[in-house]
Amino acid sequence: MIKHIISISDAAKLIPDNASVMIGGFLCCGSPQKIIDEMVINKTKGLTLIANDTGFPDSDRGKLIVNKMVKKAIVTHIGTNPETGKQWHNKEIEVELVPMGTLVEKIRCAGAGLGGFLTPTGVGTVVEEGKQTVELNGKKYLLETPLSADFAIIYATKTDKFGNAFLDGTTRNFNPVMATAAKTVIVETEELSEEPLDPNEITIPGVFIDYIAL
Repeated sequence: MIKHIISISDAAKLIPDNASVMIGGFLCCGSPQKIIDEMVINKTKGLTLIANDTGFPDSDRGKLIVNKMVKKAIVTHIGTNPETGKQWHNKEIEVELVPMGTLVEKIRCAGAGLGGFLTPTGVGTVVEEGKQTVELNGKKYLLETPLSADFAIIYATKTDKFGNAFLDGTTRNFNPVMATAAKTVIVETEELSEEPLDPNEITIPGVFIDYIAL
């Protein structure tokens, strides 16, 4: 089925205030930066950001933080954006730090329809606080639950009209797994192919994509 093909501007307008939004990329690598810029123009607010990081102050998803558009960030690290730490200290934003492997697996579980998974990561640390623990064969594990979102905004190097997407090299990072775990998935693509992609090229099958933005 041919997907909805829309402008970057219209893609950003799909995201309302107070939405939960997964944003693909690792820092600036493989991030949907054009849609992020449009969200800043729209001044979308009250967002729950789910991402690897909060970027840099002057680029990428870091702009959402600087412009105080995020009420909660569920991320692996915030060290590259001092503004995140400042707002957290001033109680202007809630930050939930999640180990990177755990974050990916929580998202994957949501996409796969699983109830959660057991991991030893975080046992005996602040990560354990408030979580159910399970002991198996004498070893303690945390029960981590699935993590989904209203929207996933992802990046692709090339996409065909059926939504099949190719991501070059390390731009893949969080993008493929996030595409499986949101109610609405928007892919910002560098190139729209008139011909269907070769199956060997496809990183993300079109079945997961709702909108193609360029």
